[in-house]
Amino acid sequence: MRRAARADLAGLRRAARADLAGLRGRHPEAFRTPWRRRAALAGTLALVVGLAAVAMVRLDFSLLRLVAGLGRLGTFAVLMLPPSAGGQFPAFLAALGETLAIAFLGTLTAALLAAPVAFLAARNVVRNPFLRFSVRRGFDVIRSVDVLIWALIWINVVGLGPFAGALAIACSDVGAFGKLFSEAIETADRKAQEGVTASGGGRLHRIRFGLVPAVLPVLASQVLYYFESNTRSATIIGIVGAGGIGQYLTELIRVLELQQVAFLVLMILVTVALIDLVSARLRRAVIGDAAR
Repeated sequence: MRRAARADLAGLRRAARADLAGLRGRHPEAFRTPWRRRAALAGTLALVVGLAAVAMVRLDFSLLRLVAGLGRLGTFAVLMLPPSAGGQFPAFLAALGETLAIAFLGTLTAALLAAPVAFLAARNVVRNPFLRFSVRRGFDVIRSVDVLIWALIWINVVGLGPFAGALAIACSDVGAFGKLFSEAIETADRKAQEGVTASGGGRLHRIRFGLVPAVLPVLASQVLYYFESNTRSATIIGIVGAGGIGQYLTELIRVLELQQVAFLVLMILVTVALIDLVSARLRRAVIGDAAR
């Protein structure tokens, strides 16, 4: 069927190209861009270019400094070869496991906290606009604070270490999960919900048996994606003292142990690539099962 559809589409393209002059004559408006759209496009491009120019001036952007810095970057790259653990591979491996634990615990905590609250922000669940508005703005406030800032806050509250890192990721992701979950709930297919209502189910039955099973695969897919992303975030927040492999990374950079830095970077790259591969397959499996 797909081949037949592709063949039909190719036939339509050939027929349209052969009768292009006739199409232009019969439908001139489809081949002519309105002057307002052109003016809006030109104005937008001019605005973007102007803002970029102002930013380059304000940030003291210099092409000469960039070219000069590339030479130093090449020197650092040479000093990083060959990557070496320097006899600290067990410690690096334990720190990498700590980073994964921070990402996993932070992501799981955020998902568990955001999932029930996200229903209060969905238009098809809560009819009260003031409650929805309050919950949505709460999510916006939380996710407007970067994970690095949350890490600095929690370090001052609970002290240095991985506990602060897990709390930082959890706080940062609650807002993001709340927004994504509520949007998924609002766009869920209503057929199952209507079926539950038609069979005599109440409002809670409609949510439990009609809405939740429909959105659960989408929510699981989003959580898996964020776990992959939070693995990198856990590395970054480790630099400010929130545990994990980031602490080793910042210390080794300061003392210019660049071969060990290269080894840590390779460990992070391999770990993120493996997590990306596994989570992508899990997301396809979850969504695929839902589609069938």
